Amino acid sequence: MTTDKTKLIASQNDQFRQNFGLPIRIHIPSIPNGKYGATIGILNLGDYSMNIIKSKIRAYDEFNEDNDPHGEHDFGQFSVNGNDIFWKIDYYDNNYENGSEDPSDLSKTRRVLTVMLASEY
Repeated sequence: MTTDKTKLIASQNDQFRQNFGLPIRIHIPSIPNGKYGATIGILNLGDYSMNIIKSKIRAYDEFNEDNDPHGEHDFGQFSVNGNDIFWKIDYYDNNYENGSEDPSDLSKTRRVLTVMLASEY
């Protein structure tokens, strides 16, 4: 069952994800501050593959019951050059110390998008 709060979180996650890889200096007021990270396996793929990965994450729209059971658009998977890739958004408090008490509240939530090889999960 999708609630208004779930739809709001999905929209916020989409906005955050669609800016993956853009310079940190760009401030987008409609989304919370957040961080983007990649595992060593992703970094070892090189710049060419990383640019493809960033583009695929920003454009990702293949959400379904299997990969998005809560409807929050916080996980995706795809392949690049034979590598299975996962990305995941997690919700933290403003200090990145604990989970957010309300991921829909931008004043209380910081998002972290991590991209990894499926084999690193």
